[in-house]
Amino acid sequence: VHALLLRPLPFVDPARLVWIANGESANLSSQTIQVDNLLDFQRQSRAIVDAAAFSPFYGVGAIRLTGGGPPERVTAVPVTERFFRVLGVQPLAGRFFTAEECRWNATKAVVLAHGFWQRRLGADPGIVGRAIVLDGVATTVVGVLPASFDFAATFTPGSRADFFVPFPLAPETNRRGNTLAVIGRLAPGADLAAAHAEAAVIGRRLEAARPSLQRRNGFRPRLITLRDHVSGGFTTPLLVLAVSVGFLMLLVCANLSNLLLARAAQRAREMAVRTALGARRVVLVRQMLVESLVLSGAGAAFGLLLAVACTTVLATLDAGAWPLHGARVDAAALGFTVAMAVTTGLAFGLLPALRVSGEHPQRTLKDGGRGVRGPSRDITRRAMVVAEIALVCVLLTGAGLLLRSLVRVLDVSLGFEPRSLLAMRVDPPASHTARERRSAYFDAIVRGAGSVPGVEAVGLTDALPLGSNTGWRRWDASATKERHEREGIVQPLVRMIDEGYLAAMRIPLHAGRAFASTDTVGSEPVVVVNDALARTLWPGADPVGRMLHTQGEELRVVGIVGGVSYFGLERETEPEMYLPLRQTGDGHPVDLVVRGTQPDPVVANSVRAALRRVDPGLPVADVTTMDHLIDRAVFARRFVAWLIGGFAAFGLVIASLGLYAVIAHSVAQRTHEMGVRLALGASPRTIQRSVLSQTARLTLVGLATGLPAAWSLGRAIRSLLFGVVPSDPITFATVAGVIAAVALLAGYLPARRASRIDPLQALRQD
Repeated sequence: VHALLLRPLPFVDPARLVWIANGESANLSSQTIQVDNLLDFQRQSRAIVDAAAFSPFYGVGAIRLTGGGPPERVTAVPVTERFFRVLGVQPLAGRFFTAEECRWNATKAVVLAHGFWQRRLGADPGIVGRAIVLDGVATTVVGVLPASFDFAATFTPGSRADFFVPFPLAPETNRRGNTLAVIGRLAPGADLAAAHAEAAVIGRRLEAARPSLQRRNGFRPRLITLRDHVSGGFTTPLLVLAVSVGFLMLLVCANLSNLLLARAAQRAREMAVRTALGARRVVLVRQMLVESLVLSGAGAAFGLLLAVACTTVLATLDAGAWPLHGARVDAAALGFTVAMAVTTGLAFGLLPALRVSGEHPQRTLKDGGRGVRGPSRDITRRAMVVAEIALVCVLLTGAGLLLRSLVRVLDVSLGFEPRSLLAMRVDPPASHTARERRSAYFDAIVRGAGSVPGVEAVGLTDALPLGSNTGWRRWDASATKERHEREGIVQPLVRMIDEGYLAAMRIPLHAGRAFASTDTVGSEPVVVVNDALARTLWPGADPVGRMLHTQGEELRVVGIVGGVSYFGLERETEPEMYLPLRQTGDGHPVDLVVRGTQPDPVVANSVRAALRRVDPGLPVADVTTMDHLIDRAVFARRFVAWLIGGFAAFGLVIASLGLYAVIAHSVAQRTHEMGVRLALGASPRTIQRSVLSQTARLTLVGLATGLPAAWSLGRAIRSLLFGVVPSDPITFATVAGVIAAVALLAGYLPARRASRIDPLQALRQD
C-alpha cells in the first residue's frame, strides 16, 4: 500500500502533475493525443504551465543492440523534448535532448536508463558523448538518468525501458494520428478543476475548427492527477488487502486479550497480595502493560524479519502490471511497524491490566486463590471469541469469492492452446528494408526453427496474445463499399500473420481455409476474420468468399476462426481480422511462435542454436512461454486471492485456538460443578453435550454476526469478482460449514476432557 498508493511519486512537486487523456475510452488510440492537438493545447492553456509526452506505442524489445557484448534486444521509449523537465528529473550524467535533436531526421541521440547503464555498460562514467549501435546505426549517448527515475514502474508497469529517444513534434509525426500520452504541470495557483474546465473549452474549440484543420483527430481532454493515473487501478485490491490485514490484527489482539485475561485470572491472588502490601494500582497496570508490550515487540521484530524476506521475494516476481519491486521495508514501514507494535501491545494488554488491578484484594483472597471469576469476565471473553469468529467469517468469504473468481478466470477459453508453446521476437537486420528481403529473411527463420527436432509447428505474428506487443491497430471495415452509413463500419483489431501461425497456435478454423504460401503480393488480397467480426458484418450469413472493405482496399474473406483473448482473460474477444504477412509487407518486428513436442527448455535451446545459424546477430536470449504470459495476465488476481486466502487460513487457526482456550478455561472453572453433576448421576455424554452446546452457541452467534458483514464485503469487492456474484451461495455455505467444523473440533477436546473428570478428585479440589 505504501509503495503503490501512499509514497509520493519520485518527481518535483508531484501533486501538481496531471495526466491529460483524450476521452474516457480504454482504447489506447483514443486515450492518446495527436501532435497538432498537443501543440495547440500548449499554446492556448493557461492553467497548464507546461506539457510534454511520450509515445506508448513503442515496441518492447523492438531494437537490436550490437557491439560491446552479445546481441541484445532492447527497448526505446520516444519522448518529447521537455518530458524530463516537466517531471522535474535531473540527469545523473550528461544532459537531456536539445531542440535540434528533437527535429525530424535529426542526428540520432539517446538518454540511458540507470538500470541499463549499470547492467550493459558497467556504469561507465565516460559513456556520455560516445556512441552505441542500435539497429545498425551509431547513436550518441547524451545523458544518463538517475536511479530514482523508473519510467516503466510509473507509466507502463509490466514493461521495461532501457533508454529514451526524441519524439519530434513535426508534420511527419502528426500524420500518424493519436500517438502521444501527455503529462502536464499545473500553473501556480491553478487547481485540477479549473484546468479541466479550461481544457474542455479548448477541446470544444478545436473540435469546432476540425473541418478547416487537415488530418486532425478529435480532442476531448480529460484531466486527472498523475497519482490517480498511476495508482488508480491498484486502489481497490490493495485496500482489500489492507482491510484483510486489519482484520487479522484484530483477531490477534482479541486472542491475546483472551490469553492475558486467562493469565490475569491465574495471577489474581498474586496481585491481591501485592495490593494488600501497598502496591499502587498504577504500578500493577504498568507492569502488565510492559509485559504485553514486550510480547508485542517480540512479535513485531519477528514479523519484520519475515517482511524483509517476503518483499525481497516480491521484488523478483514478474508481476505484470503491478510494480511490486517498489515494495520494501523502508523507514516509513519500520516506523509504522513500531507504532503498530506499541498500539497493539496497549490494546490487548490494557483491558486485562485494568480488570485484574481493579479487583478488591480482600474479596480475591477470600475466594481462595482460584482466580478472579464472575459473569462479566466470562461475557467479555466469549464476546471476543464471537468477534473472532465473525472476523474469520468475513475473511474466509472474501477469500472464497476471490478464489472462485480466479478459478473462473483460469477456466476461460483463450482461443488457442498455450501448453508447449514458445515465443520470441525476431526482426530482420536494418539492411533488410525491401519487402523481398524481409520475406526471404522470415522464410529462413521459419525453416530454421521448423527443422529443429521436437518442433511440431512454427508461425509468425506481429501481435502475441497477452504479450507486451499485443498492438492496438484498428482499421475501419465494412461489408459494403459505401461507407456513408456509419453503423455499417466497425473497427476490428488488425493482426499480421504468416501461413503457419493459426496451426502453431491451434486457433480453431470454423470455416474456409487458412493462409497459404501462395497468398503473396501478386495474388488476390485475402483476409481471415474471427467469428465476432463475421457476426457483426454478416449476421446470419456465410462471409467466406465475400469482400471486406477496409483502408480503401477490397479483401476477399477466405476463412473464419475463433476469437482469441489478446488483452486479458476477463475481457470478451473483440472483432479481429488477420492479414497475410506476405501480402502486407508490414515493417514491424514480429514474434516467432514454436509448438514443441519436447520439454520447453530443450526446444528453446535447440531453436536458439538454429536461429544463430540463420542470423548470428539475432538476439535470441528472450524466449518466453505462453503459460508464462498467462501467469503474468492473472498475477494481480492470483496475488490478491492467495494473500487473502492465507490471511483467512491463519485467522481461522487463531480463532479456533481462541475458541479452544475459552472452552477449556470454562471447563477448568467448572470442574467442581461437573464433578458434582457426575456424582449425582449425570452421564459423561451429558457433560460432553453440555460443553459442545456452549461451543455451538458461540459459533452460531459469530456466524450470525459475520455472514451479514461478509455479504457487505462481497458487494464492496464486486469489481474484483469474475463469474461469481457477491452473494454466491456455494461460497457462503462452504465458509459456514468450515467454520462450524473447525469450531466443533476446537470444542471437542475440552468436552472430551470434561466427560472424563473424576468426581472424587473434582470434589476434593477446593
